[in-house]
Amino acid sequence: MAERLVVIGGDAAGMSAASQARRLKGPGELEIVAFERGHFTSYSACGIPYWVGGDVPERDDLIARTPEEHRARGIDLRTRTEVLEIDTSGRRVRARDLESGEEYWTSYDKLVIATGARPVRPQLPGIDAPGVHGVQTLDDGQALLDTLASTPGRRAVIVGAGYIGVEMAEALLHRDYEVTVVTRGEQPMSTLDADMGRLVREAMDGLGITTVTGAEVTKILTGDDGRVRAVATEDAEYPADVVALGIGVEPQTELARKAGLPLGEYGGLLTDLAMRVRGHEDIWAGGDCVEVLDLVSGRERHIALGTHANKHGQIIGSGVGGGYATFPGVVGTAVSKVCDLEIARTGLRERDAREAGLQFVTATIESTNSAGYYPGAALMTVKMLAERRTGRLLGVQIVGRDGAAKRVDIAAVALTAGMTVEQLVTLDLGYAPPFSPVWDPVLVAARKAVSAVRAAGN
Repeated sequence: MAERLVVIGGDAAGMSAASQARRLKGPGELEIVAFERGHFTSYSACGIPYWVGGDVPERDDLIARTPEEHRARGIDLRTRTEVLEIDTSGRRVRARDLESGEEYWTSYDKLVIATGARPVRPQLPGIDAPGVHGVQTLDDGQALLDTLASTPGRRAVIVGAGYIGVEMAEALLHRDYEVTVVTRGEQPMSTLDADMGRLVREAMDGLGITTVTGAEVTKILTGDDGRVRAVATEDAEYPADVVALGIGVEPQTELARKAGLPLGEYGGLLTDLAMRVRGHEDIWAGGDCVEVLDLVSGRERHIALGTHANKHGQIIGSGVGGGYATFPGVVGTAVSKVCDLEIARTGLRERDAREAGLQFVTATIESTNSAGYYPGAALMTVKMLAERRTGRLLGVQIVGRDGAAKRVDIAAVALTAGMTVEQLVTLDLGYAPPFSPVWDPVLVAARKAVSAVRAAGN
C-alpha cells in the first residue's frame, strides 16, 4: 500500500518538495496530496512588484507551474483549500474547502509544512479598510491591481521601506502615482547600515519619491465611504488613495504553534539540516515559515527568499523520496533596486555584528562599475565589515548603478568559505574596461579593510 505525503502550501517550497518526491517515487509507492488556499501554485512572489509596476506584462508570466500541470504529474493538488489543524498524534490534518465550506480530515504518513510568510500588518485603526494592501501572494497582487484600476486618485503611501516597500514605491511611480514612503527607521532599507541607507534615500528623493523617516504610523484614516483617505503619524497626515504595506513579513506558523511544533526566536519552525522539524521524524518544513542558520553569526534567522524556499523543497523532496540532502545555512545575501539604483547586502550589518558579540572594523570606498575612462562609468559605494582580530570577512553592502548589485555574490562566496579580507584581495576576478576597473570595487574595499584590521591590531 502506498504511503501518503501531505503538503501544506502550494508555492515554492511545498510544490518543489512534492515534485521532487514524485520524481523519486511513483504513485504506486507514494500518494501526494497538496493543499493550497489560494488560486495559484509555484509562482514568483518576488516578481509581484514588477508585475504591479508593468515591467512584467501578465500575471501568468510569474507562474512556473500551474495546478493543472502538477495534477498531470500525479499530485492531488487541492486549491482554495485551507488547512485548519494539524493533529500530530493522529497523523492527520483538517482542511476546509473555501468554496463549499466543507471540512474534512486527511491522514498522512509524511507531512511537509510550507505555509510561507505573511505581511506584517500592525494592529492600527483603519488597517483593514478598503484600499490598504499587503503584497505577498498573487491573489494579493491581483487585489492591488484591481484597486488601482477602480480608484481615480493618484496618491499612494507605502508604509515601511524594506525590500517590498522600496520595490512597491518604484512600481507605483511607474504607474504615475505620487508616492510617499513612511518608515520609522532612520533611513530606508533597514537591512543596510544607516550610512548606506542614506544613499538609497538620496536616490529615492531624486526620483521624486517623498521619503518620511523616523515616523511611526498611528492610524489609517478613512473617508465617508469607508475607504482609505490618508495615513497618519504622530506629527502629520499623508493623503492616500491606496496604501501598500512594506513593513516586512513574519513566518506563518500559527498551525505549527497550535500543533506544538518547535518555533524559534522569530516565530519560524526549527528544523535539522535535512529540513525535518526537530523532534518529528516524519514532518518536514521549508520556505518562508522556517528559521535558518546564519553561517556568519552562528545564530538562527528568518529570511524569506524564494531562492532558499526552492532549495528547501528539493532537499525535503529528496528526504521524503528516500534520498538524503542537507541545507547547511545562509549568509544573508539579498539584492533589490529602485529604478536604476541597485542595492545589495550579504553577511552582517554593524548592529548584527555587535549583537553577535564580534569586534570588527569597517571600510567604505567609492569606485566605478567599469574603468573610469569607459563611457557610462557610474559610481558605486562598497562597505565591508571584517573581524578585528582575525580579518575574517563579516559582511558587505553595495549601492550603485549598473553592475553593482550582483558583485555582492563575490562576497557571498567568500563568506561561505570563511575567507579573510586579505584572502579576498588576492581573488582572480574577471577584468576588462567595460566590466570593471583594473581593481574591482570589492577588492578595493577589501584592501582598505586589510589596512583597518592591521591598524586596529589585536
